[in-house]
Amino acid sequence: MTLAGQFLILQLVVVAVVLTIVGLISVRQSNDSFASERGAQMRSVSEYLANLSVVRAQIDGPAPARSLAPAIDRAVGLSGATEITIADETGRALSSSDPRLIGEQVELGDSRVREGRAWVGTVDARGRRFVAAHAPIIDDSGELVGLAVAEERFPSFWARLTNAADELVLYLGAGAGLGIAGSWLLARLVRRRTRGLEPHEFATLADHREALLHSIREGVVAVGTDDRVTMINDSARSLLGLGTDVVGRRLDTLGLDRAVVDLLTAGSDSQDAVLLVGERVVVFNQRSASSRGQGIGAVTTMRDRTDLVAMQGQLSSNLSITDTLRAQTHEFANQLHTISGLVQLGEYDEVTSLVGVLTRRRAEITDAVTRRVSDAAVAALLIAKSSVAAEAGVTLTLTADSTLAALTPHTSADLTTIIGNLVDNAVDACKGVTDPAVTVALSDDADEVVLVVRDNGPGVPEPLRDVVFTRGFSTKPEQPGGRGIGLPLVRLICTQRGGSVTVAHDAGAVFVVHLPKEAA
Repeated sequence: MTLAGQFLILQLVVVAVVLTIVGLISVRQSNDSFASERGAQMRSVSEYLANLSVVRAQIDGPAPARSLAPAIDRAVGLSGATEITIADETGRALSSSDPRLIGEQVELGDSRVREGRAWVGTVDARGRRFVAAHAPIIDDSGELVGLAVAEERFPSFWARLTNAADELVLYLGAGAGLGIAGSWLLARLVRRRTRGLEPHEFATLADHREALLHSIREGVVAVGTDDRVTMINDSARSLLGLGTDVVGRRLDTLGLDRAVVDLLTAGSDSQDAVLLVGERVVVFNQRSASSRGQGIGAVTTMRDRTDLVAMQGQLSSNLSITDTLRAQTHEFANQLHTISGLVQLGEYDEVTSLVGVLTRRRAEITDAVTRRVSDAAVAALLIAKSSVAAEAGVTLTLTADSTLAALTPHTSADLTTIIGNLVDNAVDACKGVTDPAVTVALSDDADEVVLVVRDNGPGVPEPLRDVVFTRGFSTKPEQPGGRGIGLPLVRLICTQRGGSVTVAHDAGAVFVVHLPKEAA
């Protein structure tokens, strides 16, 4: 059935119920009105009979049934009563408009007429209901000698309903007409607001939407203009670490990071925004939603890119290692070519001198690092990076007060990744300046390692000091594996371990890393 048909039936049922209630109320009111109007008439008739001298004189006569009949007939004609009866003081009928009642006991109900008081009310007699009036008949000496009873039967329900049929038909017709017109207008309005969809189509769309949202692997969350969650799927709950009682709640009450709340409530179109949610790197895409030109909130999709970022970080590290090996290969090739040329020229003393200089230089670099850094992996990385920096014309120096004890394998791996990315960025940043130099300072205690990497390049402008840690941001040309990976990876590692990384300016960029030895 169409929506219009359902509304029409509903309206007609409502109209029928209302009219039924109105009819019942009308019948009851007519009963009350009948009892009030006809009760007054019956009382007048009964008092009229009780005050007739002929009634008082003949009530004790030898044949009251015949002698009182003319007075009763006259009273019936005047009042239109159903039955009029004159009874003795005990309530036994002496004369009546219905001869069958003579000798029967009159139904007095709760009347107090035997006490000499007139009474009007309703009584049930002979299987019917009557409005009755009782008046005492008192002789000249003041003694109660009889009762005058006037009764009129209530009309039947059907008779009352038939009498009101014309009005009920009018009301029913008017109500049905209004119901049909209202249903048609309401159906048109609802159909226009619901874009012509019928109720079963709404249910189908809702079922399809639920199945779609909970089957896709991307997280989807919809937020209204009041910052309340209107819809969220299972993937979004998992990515954001939320429970099941989310829909209808404000975002700022869900315990999310402030940056995530700000992004979800921005209400603007954004693409590939990257945030760290717990230990996950999540990419957000947002699109504002509107209905009939009015904004209704925003829908945000999110993807877990932690594994991808980790692989990109590994690729970046592999590229850095490749560059390091290439630089060392290039350096050793030059040295071998020099030695080969000297041998060909027969300058054996020069060969011996050159080999001694190279050996001492390599030993000095190795000794300068290993005396301060006890962790083999970090020391090897710093020695290798010195060759890369030297090839680029940059001086890489480990400060004299640096000290680092041996680390656990996980901490050592994280620290080498951080040092490699920061040193590579520093070497690239100070190329082209006079006397380019990069300084690395290391210190540790029982709880954390502190790393400071300085360069004398142009530094990082203050407006970009947060942006540089955003995935995809880079001031360098594109290369295989992508750019803008190193610094986000550094921040990710520090955040996962409960540490931090900051950047400042002091005659160049200064990156300060606090890396806890125990992962958070």
